[in-house]
Amino acid sequence: MLEQRGGEPVIWVHDINPVILHIWGPLALRWYPIAYLLGFLAAYLGMRLLSRKGILPFTQRDVDDLVFYAALGVIIGGRLGYVLFYDLKAFLSHPLAIFKVYEGGMSFHGGFIGVLLAAWLFARQRKQGLWTILGSMALFAPVGLFFGRIANFINGELWGKPTDGSWGVIFPMAGISPRHPSQLYEALLEGALLFLILMLTLRKTKNIPLMGPLFGIFYGLFRFLVEFCREPDIQLGYLLWGWVTMGQVLSLFVILFSLFVYLVFIKKKEEAT
Repeated sequence: MLEQRGGEPVIWVHDINPVILHIWGPLALRWYPIAYLLGFLAAYLGMRLLSRKGILPFTQRDVDDLVFYAALGVIIGGRLGYVLFYDLKAFLSHPLAIFKVYEGGMSFHGGFIGVLLAAWLFARQRKQGLWTILGSMALFAPVGLFFGRIANFINGELWGKPTDGSWGVIFPMAGISPRHPSQLYEALLEGALLFLILMLTLRKTKNIPLMGPLFGIFYGLFRFLVEFCREPDIQLGYLLWGWVTMGQVLSLFVILFSLFVYLVFIKKKEEAT
C-alpha cells in the first residue's frame, strides 16, 4: 500500500499478508515455510545437476540423503540457535513455543552449526571428504537465504532502522517511520550476490572444498555490514559500545572459523598437491 505525505515522496506501507491460505483454526499455509521448501528444492535440483555433470562427486542417492541431512541441520539448528542466542528467557517461560517454526524465529548461525554437524555425520557415515561435502552444501545455501529473507520481508519482521531515503518502507508493527528494508538488502547480498560469487569462483577454480570457507567469509561480511542498517532484536538491543549486535558478533565468529578452515585444512592441502 502506498502512502502520500503532503509534498513528500510516496512511501510504501507494508501490508503483505504472511498467510497464503487459512486451513483450520491455527493451521494455515504461510509464505515462511514455503520459502524453506523452495530453498531445499533449489539445493536438491542444483546438486543433482552438478552431480550428473561430474562437477560434484556424488551419486543421485548421495544427493537425496545429503539434502535431507542439510534440511535437518538447518531446521533443528536454526530453531535451537534462535532460542539460545536470541530469546532463551522467553522460551524457558513457554517451552512449547519452540515448535512454532512457522511463525519465524530462526537463526542463520544456529543453522550454520546444524549444517556443520549434519555434514560431519554424513561424511563419517559415507566415508567421504568433509570439506567437499560442506563446499557442495555451500554452493546453494545462498538460494535458501534469498528465499528466507524475502519471507522475512513478507512477514514484516527483522526491519531496518529509520531512513529518510525514498526507498524506505513503513512496517506498521514498528511504528510510522519509514525504515530500511534490510531484509531485501540481505536477500540481494547474502542471496543473489553471494550465489554469483560462488558460481563464478567454482567455474574458475573447480575447487569444491573452497566453496565452504568462501561462503562463510562473504556471508559474515555481508551480514555484519547490513546489521548497521538493521534494528537490533528488541529483547537484546546492542551488546557493546551502543552499536554491536548479536548478529555481528556471531557473524564475526563465522568469518574467523571460515578463515581458520581455509588456512589450516584447505590451503595446506592445495600446497601439498
